Amino acid sequence: MALNLGKVVVDYLATHPEHKFSARQIAEWIFETYPAECQEKRSNSRGDYIKTDADLVQQLVAEISSQRPRLQKRNPELKTTEGRPRKYYYSTMSDVAEVAAVESVIAVPAADANGKSQGEHAMYPLLSLYLWEEFGVYSKRIDEKRSSNKRGPNGNRWLYPDVVGMEDLGAEWHQEVRDCVNQYSDKRTKLWSFEAKLLINRSNVRECFFQAVSNSSWANFGYLVAAEIEGQDTLKELRMLFAAHGIGLIKLDADNPAESQVLIPARERDEIDWDMANRLATENRDYLEYVKLVKQFYQTGEARLADWDVPETTD
Repeated sequence: MALNLGKVVVDYLATHPEHKFSARQIAEWIFETYPAECQEKRSNSRGDYIKTDADLVQQLVAEISSQRPRLQKRNPELKTTEGRPRKYYYSTMSDVAEVAAVESVIAVPAADANGKSQGEHAMYPLLSLYLWEEFGVYSKRIDEKRSSNKRGPNGNRWLYPDVVGMEDLGAEWHQEVRDCVNQYSDKRTKLWSFEAKLLINRSNVRECFFQAVSNSSWANFGYLVAAEIEGQDTLKELRMLFAAHGIGLIKLDADNPAESQVLIPARERDEIDWDMANRLATENRDYLEYVKLVKQFYQTGEARLADWDVPETTD
């Protein structure tokens, strides 16, 4: 009996609603579950490019990926994430409902079956680890609860990023060069700003992006960071918005931060907006501490890891 790949994929995902699988994971399950059909497919293949079981699984992976647009058109419940690797899942929830479900975790912090913390706050140490290992960026968490409320409940809305960072451009420079730059230039660092989200899809993509635009306007680099990005149209929208505003996009891998990806590199701003930085420092104690650390770096030429949110790692 011939393998109806599209039907098998949709049926499998429908029996595991909301669970996300890569094309390879689905292909390996099909290979194990439908051995006779897979061997028939192998026998009927033209040419000799399917020589081994591994070749057959890889062919299934390729066909799942190529059939995705057609399957999604026929089955709107079949959804995908963006980034590497793309994940497939089945959901009857609307995009708005998916965001609401994810953000409800923030309101009630919990732990999953493996004891791992959930919610947006769990992203911050993972992001700090990725920034340090990938870019050498010293990062600091900005807690909006440590802000002044003298402007009213919405007076500082979209003002603060979730995480800020400092990049030491001269980490590998000769000591004499570092000393010279410290005395005669303010180009020893680049300052970074990050807005973190658990999920970005078509329902909240513009709101998330412009929140990042708003609270990153002071920095050299501004990034929107997401644990999950759902839908090809979402990524297209983010690329279009980047062209106009320069905010980059990082796909954070919560299971393995080292596998996180910069999907859209941020466009650098040459100068820091110190007027905006002054407002943030005046309104928020965490941001003021960040400014003090940057100042200390220029005074001493050194950044102490203990002062920053750089996670301790073991080899």
